[in-house]
Amino acid sequence: MSPVLRVLMAEDSATDAKLIVGELRRGGRSVEFERVETPEAMRAALKRQPWDLVTSDWSMPKFSVPAALAILEESRLDLPLIIVSGTIGEEAAVEAMRAGAHDYVLKDKLGRLTPAVEREVREAKERLAHRRAEEALRASEVRFSRLSQAGIIGIVIADVHGNISDANDAYLQMVGYSREELVQGAVRWADLTPPELADLGARSVEQLQATGVAPPWETETFRKDGSRVPVLVGVAMLEYPKTIAFIVDLTKRKQAEAGQRQAEQALRQSEEQLRQAQKMEAVGRLAGGVAHDFNNVLSVILSYADFILSDLKPSDPLCSDLGEISKAATRAAGLTRQLLMFSRQQVFEPKVIDLHEALTGMDKMIQRILGEDVAFLSLPPKVSGRVKVDPSHIEQVILNLVVNARDAMPTGGQLTIETANVVLDGSYAMSHLPTKPGPYVMLAVSDTGTGMDRETQKRIFEPFFTTKEMGKGTGLGLSTVFGIVQQSCGNIWVYSELGKGTTFKVYLPRVDEEVDVLRPQAAPTSLRGTETILLVEDEEQVRTIALNILRRQGYQVIPAQNAGEALLICERHPGGIDLLLTDVVMPQMSGPELAKRLAQTRPEMKVLCMSGYTDDSIVRHGVLETGVAFVQKPLTPALLTRKVRQVLDGDDVSTRIQLPDRGKPLG
Repeated sequence: MSPVLRVLMAEDSATDAKLIVGELRRGGRSVEFERVETPEAMRAALKRQPWDLVTSDWSMPKFSVPAALAILEESRLDLPLIIVSGTIGEEAAVEAMRAGAHDYVLKDKLGRLTPAVEREVREAKERLAHRRAEEALRASEVRFSRLSQAGIIGIVIADVHGNISDANDAYLQMVGYSREELVQGAVRWADLTPPELADLGARSVEQLQATGVAPPWETETFRKDGSRVPVLVGVAMLEYPKTIAFIVDLTKRKQAEAGQRQAEQALRQSEEQLRQAQKMEAVGRLAGGVAHDFNNVLSVILSYADFILSDLKPSDPLCSDLGEISKAATRAAGLTRQLLMFSRQQVFEPKVIDLHEALTGMDKMIQRILGEDVAFLSLPPKVSGRVKVDPSHIEQVILNLVVNARDAMPTGGQLTIETANVVLDGSYAMSHLPTKPGPYVMLAVSDTGTGMDRETQKRIFEPFFTTKEMGKGTGLGLSTVFGIVQQSCGNIWVYSELGKGTTFKVYLPRVDEEVDVLRPQAAPTSLRGTETILLVEDEEQVRTIALNILRRQGYQVIPAQNAGEALLICERHPGGIDLLLTDVVMPQMSGPELAKRLAQTRPEMKVLCMSGYTDDSIVRHGVLETGVAFVQKPLTPALLTRKVRQVLDGDDVSTRIQLPDRGKPLG
């Protein structure tokens, strides 16, 4: 109670109210009171402020004691009610108190307890306390019963020694035992706890005995089948030595947490793959641009070296020097070709092949590369799958992987190559961007060599990255493999452990088409000719070289430095033009677009495109449009004249331009 006693009085007499307040103040308390005469006034007063005590006149004509009791009940306020009366008899007062069974006392007008009621007051209070305890117990039992039957959590009654006396169905389902097995002592609490987690339970029992409550802790419990269930356990003391334990199954939460961790890890992997893909794309663009420009330079070097060599006698001392220049330029051309493959700008002509048959045809070559100290095992597939790739490029993939494996086994080992039909699902595709789900043919090349650490694996496909000693490797082998696989709409994956070996898996899209029959082209009997050729090339040195090469073979060549000049020449040239030899990438208008424009006025003119790299105007996603003849730079006299002769004679596989409408992608 507060220092001030606040009293609400249901009293119609102001004089009686002052008498009661005077008696209350004799106890040394400061009293504040409010007198009400109607039920409505009492309800309003109870809502307005808190009270410590309520009094009611038994014989009040406007406001009966039962009405006051009812208002206190509906207000849900646990306030003592003192009934004051000077006229009611003692027996009637006792009966009234028994009937109401409330915590109130009967006093006379002077506030004194009537003797006959004193004993009844004590008994009434005892009855009230007992009833309230029973009600609280019943409410607790109802709550416990509902909780026990709800199946939300497991509940176990046990002593501090781990002997179980009862358990609800949720716990029985959690551990897989029957209630009889637990209650009859066949299984104790300690038997259900993994040994390595027993200390957690022991510390909790110590705290339980000391404080009566053990804070919840995460642990595991054995099921009857030996499996484990992650749980959250909380224990409280009942009546020593009995305890009650609440057990929550954390399986779903742990699964959700594991799923979230996997999702976060997959997201990090996807982000890392995206960054890696962007980096490789940027490097590829740089490599392609460098290779294109370098191929123009190499065209000049190789062609002029060839011109001079053809004019010198074999005994001339300069022949040896020029030969070295040609060798170096040819080697540089090979490097640029690998860069173009990495950047997916190398022209390739796909054919439908049986991958296992292609491997079988390379067995002897592979064995020679490996040497005698490396065992070679080729596993035949259950079903042989077909893929659409450039046969020469896929051979290069296999040879580069074999050479890489051989270098990883300097003291010998085993190389295993196998193929298989597989189906990549959405989860694999998500973790191996930009792979698409679907049927594939897998090519796996495994060695038992030195292996690689994770940092090395992250960089193995980068151009010029190598773990070999200076001068022992260019670092372009695996980058070439990467480019070819990507250009073939496939995916390459590597797994390696230091000291255990490495496995490369190449996935190429599986097709249902028939295998193409490869027919080798016959070399032309003569490289000379008299036809008229329109040469369009924006690089002056390359244009000059091509002009000299063709005129030396007898051709009539009309040079043009861009597409606009070529259009004017075709409009004004009175005679026929047998061949358009054009660069692919030029300012303002590309070579294929120029060919399309000229095909409208000169439909019989044949077309041969040339470039240091390819772009979407002639190649879309690395697939050459089958209607366009193409020659890859760097140019050499032999290469250019042979290709020109094949196109003019109709011996090339594609001699006529077949271009779609403007805006449609090729291929």
